[in-house]
Amino acid sequence: MSSPANSASPASPASPASPASAELPEIDPAIVLTGLALLAYPFVASLFFTFQVGAYALVMGTIALSLMVLAGYGGMVSLAQMTVAGIAGYLVAILGTNGSGVLGLGWPWWLTAPAAILTAAVASALIGMLAVRTAGIYTIMITLAIATAFFYFVRQNYAWFNGFNGFHGITPPTLFGIYWRDPVPFYYLSLAVAAFFYGATVYAERSTFGLGLQAVRDNPRRMRALGFDVAAHRIFAFFLAGLIAGTAGVLLVWFNGQISPGTVSVSAAIDVLVIAVVGGLKRPIGPFLGAILFVLLKNFAIDLISADRFNTLIGATFLAIVLFSPDGLLGLWGKLKASGPARSLQDSLRQPPGRGGAR
Repeated sequence: MSSPANSASPASPASPASPASAELPEIDPAIVLTGLALLAYPFVASLFFTFQVGAYALVMGTIALSLMVLAGYGGMVSLAQMTVAGIAGYLVAILGTNGSGVLGLGWPWWLTAPAAILTAAVASALIGMLAVRTAGIYTIMITLAIATAFFYFVRQNYAWFNGFNGFHGITPPTLFGIYWRDPVPFYYLSLAVAAFFYGATVYAERSTFGLGLQAVRDNPRRMRALGFDVAAHRIFAFFLAGLIAGTAGVLLVWFNGQISPGTVSVSAAIDVLVIAVVGGLKRPIGPFLGAILFVLLKNFAIDLISADRFNTLIGATFLAIVLFSPDGLLGLWGKLKASGPARSLQDSLRQPPGRGGAR
């Protein structure tokens, strides 16, 4: 005869089907391999490839990631993301120290960088307040007008932005005995920032706000009828994208060691759009793929054609990728996965150890 205590055994916490074990997330082996490859990259690459290719691609990919958040999740294509990054970069030069002998309030880096990033995010939200009540081509035109106005404003303003010359001699701090503009430390700093915002974007996609923003993108009228504040969702998305672009802007000014109107020009704004579209706007990894291709072309196109034809090569590459895959490099990868060899490789990576060739 069983006791009452024994009758409760099916609810024991030691049960193999406990909720804690059932909710463990499954990590894609491709993500693990990519992470290990990125960590090992400086050990096999030269300092040039580590800094000028690896770190620069991570910085540009992070700026393009802010555009992916707006366009991919919110359906809002903004051409002002480089402007937001430039606002943070200019504030680093003005609030901190620079070698131009103009302004430079001398604030410490731990105060300058957060202030620059937060101001850039607020500026992005203000841009959003102007842009979110429009859609499609009108959003693009408004943000393009803002980017153009900011470019001419900083170029003609010598009192605050030192005009055409901008600021030079801007260096990152030396912390824990490490000078963070050296190639390898700066690469790992850029990798840490990119990985953080990549993870945050993946999490935000599945969050309540992220799902609401995607629903606003798909059917704003229905969301408004359900009681959601469509404009507030979009403005907050601009604020979050401003945090990403502002942080990347701080890294960009540390990477270049300077900032000038050319950094926030219309050409630079379009470069961000090209990077995001070529990589793919549907997933957060897309902007980083586009940034790698863009940086490789920027560094080595001169070996293929003359430097004057660099933009021609960029445009031809952009047209070719969009022609064959409207979803960018992510779309091409999807086609390869469906074709066979890549699918077989992915299946072999997912297969548990010890089961290879069991059938």
